[in-house]
Amino acid sequence: MLCWLAVTPGAAWALARLVGLDRGPLVQALAFTPYAMLGSLAPLVLALALRCRWPAVVAALATVVLLALVAPRALPTPQPSTAGPVLRILTANLLAGAADPRTVVELARAERVDVLVVQEFTPGAEAALDRLGLDQLLPYRQLNPVVGTPGSGLYARHPISGGGIRQLRGGWGFTQAYATVAVPGAPPVRVESAHPAAPYAVDQVGSWRADLAAQPAATPDGPLSILAGDFNATLDHGPLRALLATGYADAAASVGAGLTGTWGPYDGDPIPPVVIDHVLVDRRIAVRAVSVHPLPGSDHRMVLAELRLPGADG
Repeated sequence: MLCWLAVTPGAAWALARLVGLDRGPLVQALAFTPYAMLGSLAPLVLALALRCRWPAVVAALATVVLLALVAPRALPTPQPSTAGPVLRILTANLLAGAADPRTVVELARAERVDVLVVQEFTPGAEAALDRLGLDQLLPYRQLNPVVGTPGSGLYARHPISGGGIRQLRGGWGFTQAYATVAVPGAPPVRVESAHPAAPYAVDQVGSWRADLAAQPAATPDGPLSILAGDFNATLDHGPLRALLATGYADAAASVGAGLTGTWGPYDGDPIPPVVIDHVLVDRRIAVRAVSVHPLPGSDHRMVLAELRLPGADG
């Protein structure tokens, strides 16, 4: 009985993740699937030590399933052959404007960022960033600063066109800035600052699903597209995987950096970080590197992706 009590939670978790049971309170729980994978080893060792044959078999199957689902994020995958210019894109959730603007600008300058997308973007944050020289580094912009959390912004080194603001309807009032960036030597690239609702409570799961479903799909036979921002979802959530299936790749997972936490701990609680900030790129774009950087004043970390675009004629 002890063995079955020990192995059942891990087996149930593996089953829920495998069949996509991200409903109700399971939405939050499944965000911690990488930790569940590590935790599944203890019941397996216990069952083996106590010579509980069938519990050991079940525990081993749960561990194998979880390992197969999670481990690929730590393994680089082959990238498309591209001959165009490098594009560096940075995403930052500013926590209702409370994040340190100097950290953002200094990283953008040091890493020669070409596109910066921000969420929870406020008028105060806009003014502070420009005072620190962001208007000189990234002079082209599509901005929607709003007091509180709904604001969104996109800054670019290169000229932009076709810009606008998407109003999400999931109930949180989040907005998403977007524009097409004209990178010399490459086809136009549409970039959007993503910020779906957070499933912080069971009654918010519907808004979360609606906002993720409203994200623009990739266009594999059309223009290049990049979605970057705070998705409030991990690769263990079905709605984000459905979005990827339209023709995106998760940049961090593509280079084996998909397990580096970007959000948390929260309010000092000892809750392990999870990966909810992403750069999703058209699969025709090669990912060269992804790094995660601290952002004082925010509960998120910034994600910087270095990409190589296709050439203008290919």
